[in-house]
Amino acid sequence: MAALEGLGVLVTRPEAQAGSLARRLASAGALVFRLPAVELQPREDRALQRAALGPIDRFHWTVFISANAVRFGSALLEGRRDLRLAAVGPATAAALNHAGYRVALVPHGGFDSEHLLASPEFGHVQAQRILIVRGGGGRELLAEQLTARGAEISYAEVYDRHCARPVPGAVAAVEAEWGNGSIDVVTATSGELLRCLYEILSPAGRALLAGTALLVGGARIGAVARQIGAHGPLIVAARPDDDALVDALFQWRRHTENL
Repeated sequence: MAALEGLGVLVTRPEAQAGSLARRLASAGALVFRLPAVELQPREDRALQRAALGPIDRFHWTVFISANAVRFGSALLEGRRDLRLAAVGPATAAALNHAGYRVALVPHGGFDSEHLLASPEFGHVQAQRILIVRGGGGRELLAEQLTARGAEISYAEVYDRHCARPVPGAVAAVEAEWGNGSIDVVTATSGELLRCLYEILSPAGRALLAGTALLVGGARIGAVARQIGAHGPLIVAARPDDDALVDALFQWRRHTENL
């Protein structure tokens, strides 16, 4: 029997990113449902931002915060292969590699701003110019800490995230399957995505979410789950990428079957 045979999993990633995880889950036997909770849109002012930044090679480091930052912002690099690039995690690094760029720094032991800040390369950045490529309204920790260490920080905010506006009937259809017991696990790879899922569900759907097992891409997302009232099991993956999510779900399924 396949490892996830008969397990219903709701994938909530944006439509353009959901396919890979959905295929991995389905190949392991899961019954996959999809309800994108967040929509991504390129920033209309990207050309103005690019002009304001000046020559890209004036930066000592260019840091990409996510694979989406690569998707919407790799054009900033102008095909240059001599730039020092940092990626917050392996999925971001893989996106840069796929775009043809070599990554000089990926943090060890974790995949967030805290671990990037702990990297020796970012321990001494006095007078260095660092460009952070991200979506609008991201965390400020990285910039704040690097500024405190003497770096000069610039942002390129290349896309915006919005809570999704599902087509009529999409939420009701998912909630009907959920209410019938077909959905056992809900995925959430960011705190913002989880909050948006809560926002687009009906009151009945929110009640279902509260008691359903959540597959989350890190402890910080788990904390958001508790803030919105979710009290079901938390399946915490080591990272928010496909491999880590599926591995965590495998382990959880084996554990629950052995109880």
